[in-house]
Amino acid sequence: MNNQAKLRWGILGAARVNERLLPAILEAPNTELIAIASRRPGAAAETLAKYAPCYPHIQAYDDLDVLLSNPDVQAVYLPMANHEHAEWALRAIAQRKHVLCEKPMALTVADIDAIETAARRYKVTVMEGFMYRFHPQHARVREILNSGLIGEIRSVRASFSFMMRPARMYRLAENVSHGGGAMWDIGCYAIHTLRMFFEQPPLAVTAMARYADSGADISTSGILDYGDGKFAQFDFSFERGRRCEYEIVGTQGGLKCHVVWQLPGDVPVISWWTEDGRQGEERLPAANHFNLEIEHFSDCVLNNKEPRLSFEDARENCQIIVAALESAATGQVVKI
Repeated sequence: MNNQAKLRWGILGAARVNERLLPAILEAPNTELIAIASRRPGAAAETLAKYAPCYPHIQAYDDLDVLLSNPDVQAVYLPMANHEHAEWALRAIAQRKHVLCEKPMALTVADIDAIETAARRYKVTVMEGFMYRFHPQHARVREILNSGLIGEIRSVRASFSFMMRPARMYRLAENVSHGGGAMWDIGCYAIHTLRMFFEQPPLAVTAMARYADSGADISTSGILDYGDGKFAQFDFSFERGRRCEYEIVGTQGGLKCHVVWQLPGDVPVISWWTEDGRQGEERLPAANHFNLEIEHFSDCVLNNKEPRLSFEDARENCQIIVAALESAATGQVVKI
């Protein structure tokens, strides 16, 4: 790659994630932010004033289609409401823009298939935005697992929760079929995390949930059955103290990643124990997974590489989520 090559970005929305995302585009060595757009009048300009006051060349639009029609924009980040992701990903692809789509990529497998078909037709790169996967701590976890320290993996647990602030109650405004609730917002992270440690898809899922009047889930817990006595447990909530961890238990011990979805200032910590009484804890250097995700995606586009997170990965995650929601609604075990 030419060291001067930069991917020119636009952002489709003035969502809160711009607090982390927009600076990541500004700071990456292989990117340039060209424009941001929002349908709320003045919101794009306000976002730039807050997070990029020293970059007067960046355009602010009150019309998303104006940004998509800008020929200088090569790639877009799509942080809109969950139920809008598929529609706007397809609209961006039709304008031959590469798309990094905030999770979830879509609410149905059929929509993910449509996005993949369009991406191949227009020859653009598309990836689902699970930024946490780019943090170096997970590579270190994999090194420990590959060493055989804890033996064969038998179970994995992922927990993600925090107390919902009044300003964020909009997350419960829509029912689960329209992308609202804890499952589509934070549960997709937990399920995605569990899948890192089993090579094959799960066979079935059982889930339980507590719902808001809107039909959005507030808290959900469940189990993925991987067969042969291997299980993965997920637990996430908008009404519990902050939890963002996973734990892996094998035949010879266990390992815990204490802070999976890193906030600024969080220290990456991995701890482990073994059946013979050994134990250890590692504190890793701080890293910004948003920055690493943006650099990775931009490198893939600029150098014609396949992104780390594939369409198949997005499909499997969506399939499990839909099955878990069905299980929670019906009280039945749902085969996958």
